[in-house]
Parts: sequence; C-alpha cells; structure tokens
Amino acid sequence: MNKRNGFILIVIALAIGGAAFQYFFPRAAANSGKATRTAAAIPVLVAKAQIQDVARVLELVGRAEAYQSVTLKARVDGQVAALPFLEGQAVAAGDVLVRLDPADFDARLQQAEANLARDQAQLAKAERDVDRLLSLKGRGFVSDQQLADARVTVDALAATARADRAAVESARLQRNYATIKAPFAGIIGAKQVSPGAAVKANDTALAVLNQVKPIYVTFAVPERYLPRLQAALRVEPLPVTVTVPGERGQRFPGVARFLDNAVDPTTGAIQMKATVPNESQTLTPGQFLNIGLTLDTLPTAVTIPAVAVQQGPGGSFVFVVKPDTTVETRPITVALLQADTAVIDQGLREGETVVTDGQLRLSPGAKVQIKTSDS
Repeated sequence: MNKRNGFILIVIALAIGGAAFQYFFPRAAANSGKATRTAAAIPVLVAKAQIQDVARVLELVGRAEAYQSVTLKARVDGQVAALPFLEGQAVAAGDVLVRLDPADFDARLQQAEANLARDQAQLAKAERDVDRLLSLKGRGFVSDQQLADARVTVDALAATARADRAAVESARLQRNYATIKAPFAGIIGAKQVSPGAAVKANDTALAVLNQVKPIYVTFAVPERYLPRLQAALRVEPLPVTVTVPGERGQRFPGVARFLDNAVDPTTGAIQMKATVPNESQTLTPGQFLNIGLTLDTLPTAVTIPAVAVQQGPGGSFVFVVKPDTTVETRPITVALLQADTAVIDQGLREGETVVTDGQLRLSPGAKVQIKTSDS
C-alpha cells in the first residue's frame, strides 16, 4: 500500500511540474514540441545539370624548345672588338651582336681597290695602243702581228681587271663579315668570348640566339591514342593549352601539328610538337610545362560539377533535390571526369538540381535548405 501511494505522489508531482512549465514558459514548450515533430533543414550548395559541348583533354607533361636556335660564329678569322649586347636581352633581326677588329679587313680592301685601279689604268692604255696601231696599220706602218699582240695584251689586262673587281668584292664581303648581326629576333644568351679574343672562322662559338616568339612545346603521348591522333591531324591541327607548373593563372594556347614517325619502344609513347605564340616571351627553352591536348569534343553532353559525384558500394551517385526540397540518391554513369566537370552518360537530365556541398549530412528523404556560396 505504501509503494502504491508513493507512485501516485510521483505522478502527481510530474503533472504539476509540467503544468508549471507550460504556464511559465509557454513559447519554449511550444517550440520544443514542434522541433520533435519536424527535423531541421540541412543547408547545402547546389548546381543544375547543363547541356554543353565538352572537350576531351589529355593532360601531359612536356618541355619548351626554341622555334629557331643558332650558335653565332664568325665567318672570318679575326679579333673580337666588341659585343654590344646584354646577356639575356631580346634582340631584333639585324641587330649588331659582335664586331671584329676591322683594321685588317680595311687594309685588304684598300689593297684590292688599288690593284683594280692600277690594272684598269693599264687596260685603258692598252686599248688606246690598239686604237693607235689600227690607225698606223692603215698607213702601212704596223704589221698584223703587232696589232694581234696588242689585242692579246688588252684581253689579258681585261681579265686581270675582272679578277681585281672580284677581289674587291671579296674584300668588301670579308669586311662585312667582321660585323655579326642577329639573323632573326630572339633572346641572346651568355657571351662566350670577350673583347680581344682571337676567333677562327666557323669554329669559335660567340653566343647562342634563341627564337622564342613563337616557341615549340614537345611532349610524349601514349601510343594507345595514336589512331585517334592520326585521324584528327588529317583534318586539322589539334588545340593545346600550356600552363607553367604552379602558375595556374597563366594559360598559353597553341596548336599541335607535328606527330613523329615512330613510337619510342622504351616508353611506348610518340613525340608530338605544338606551336605556341608566346607573345609575352614568358616560356623559355628547356622549361617543363603542363600540356592539355584536346583530342575531340563530346557534343551536347549532360554535365555537372565534379564535386557533386559521390561514391558508394553500388558505384557513383548524386543527391538530387526534388521540388519539395527533399533529396533522393540517384545512381549515375560517369562518361568523363575532367578537371572540375563530370560528364554524365546516364542517370540525370538537363535542369535537374544536384547537391555540390553538404552531402555528408544527407540521407534519402532529408529536407535541405539551398544556400548561396556567399552565405
């Protein structure tokens, strides 16, 4: 009997306490009851599935190569007088890069010109002699043999004068070779000789000039892509995008036209070469680069942000937001996952909304609150 009375007293106390809570805190009590009936909406970021053409890009690593490169050498023996350039500077075609001491070349030119003047004077005299002998022969004072000998002398002196003119042209050419100019615009490298150094014709390296605008980028492509590359290049060059590792902000567009004629048996890859305008001359020969080679384009593909794709025991899936702002899990087939974009082959239609952030808190049927990236 005492136990029964005690239980009754406990029930009465709880009832009185509940009534007091309702009396003193009516709003809190109402909210508490409502919370137990409705779960809070989970904030998420979303995106809509879109239809767009997607380029299939092969990510590779390559190196920059000079479009043209030449090691400057003198075409004549001589002594370096000056190297009027700064190492590493950009030069234009025709800029003077090396001057050899012209004194010796000037002396040779003057000697050749003097020889020409002497022999031309002798030729002129010999021609006058022939004219004089012709006049005398008409009066019977000169034999045919004398006239013939005079004409032979004219011919010999004329030949000598022609040789002298060739010697003058050669001396002028040699003097011109004493000034070495840039054959094309580019970046000049380090000076490999100093003023006063003696150089041998076609032997002593003076400096290296590289053309970098445009510039080549070479890279190796796995041989499994060879048939597709061959077919594509028969139609048009393949577009490439070049980036510098660690410098995501700069992108250099170009085109790949060259495909090597053999696969490297040690690597199972084939070399390709792309041309990049490199207007800013940022890319440098020998530099390692990232290359995005566009193989082809998937037309009218269903795409979503790659972060929306989740992995489960059954494969890939996404959370799709329904009109009542609840979510369902939807199995999908991913045709291509590239950079920040996923191309969906099956499972989604254009315009459907998928969750891109907040998936860890979701389960099928959960209520969501769509927020903006700024909130």
